[in-house]
Amino acid sequence: MFKRGKVKGIIFDCYKTLIDIETDEDSLDTYYILSRWFCYYGVNVSPEKLKEEYRTKVKEAFDSSEQQHPEVKVENIFSEICLENAIWDIDEEILGIEAARLFRAASIRKFRAYPESFELLEIFEDYPKCIVSNAQRVFSEMELKYLGLHKYFDFVIFSSDYGYKKPDQRLFEIAQKRLGLKAEEILSIGDTVENDVEPPKKLGMRGMHIEDAWKTTSAFKSFF
Repeated sequence: MFKRGKVKGIIFDCYKTLIDIETDEDSLDTYYILSRWFCYYGVNVSPEKLKEEYRTKVKEAFDSSEQQHPEVKVENIFSEICLENAIWDIDEEILGIEAARLFRAASIRKFRAYPESFELLEIFEDYPKCIVSNAQRVFSEMELKYLGLHKYFDFVIFSSDYGYKKPDQRLFEIAQKRLGLKAEEILSIGDTVENDVEPPKKLGMRGMHIEDAWKTTSAFKSFF
């Protein structure tokens, strides 16, 4: 499958590739926790209104974007909500960041690292590696650190930093430039063909589904 020495750098997706996660942003319980927490910081908004405003503001941000695959910063969304519902003076920027993290924590139903992916990371230990993820730096970076994954990578590219997300090929172009490798020397591994396999392939990279990578672990040990 792979010629020895041909692949010199690896790009990983994050969620459902390195991290097994399930969240529920539709449940009113998620917004109830955040709504009750807000009362200690001078923000008066019911769970129902919070859910409606969050969804509306995210949709408006997507609709107003000129990007084909738009992305938002969730902390900015929550900053706006906090400012509009404040009943005393607040620091909406800091509060927006903390609200985004609490919202994430309240929504999580499953959260762990895949042991199979740890094995892959050990195989690729001496290779330049990065993550390209449709994720929010405000909480995703800490999740990677908490699970002991962040240390394996030279850098992480989060879509929230750029205003657009995969399958936009530009995120992979940025990764290639920072890795300092030719496209054909890079292997992208992820859980969706449309986001993690096809876009890098169009740039001349290689692409592999994470489940195929797990199955090929023994072969990787022979080549890397």
